[in-house]
Amino acid sequence: MDERERQYRQMIEEFPESPLPWFSLGRYLLEVARFEEAVEALQRCIDADPSYAAALLAQGDALAAIDETERARDAYARCADAALAQGHPTLAGEARERAEEL
Repeated sequence: MDERERQYRQMIEEFPESPLPWFSLGRYLLEVARFEEAVEALQRCIDADPSYAAALLAQGDALAAIDETERARDAYARCADAALAQGHPTLAGEARERAEEL
């Protein structure tokens, strides 16, 4: 475990109900290609905040990386819906584009 991961896990210990540390850990795990762990961490974020569009996009990316195509499409679709509801059409478009590429 490197220092970044250690910091994210410490944040989770301090704020276990907050979606942000789970998102940070999930993005880090995605970055270091630990995709299954990323899916789990991002799910914890989404459980805490189901409309966390960036987490849904990242989870779609992690799922796509492990060939969970249908689950990835679902995450991207939920991301697009959440992003539009929050006034972020660019993010919604990006999610739709990634879903089409699967």
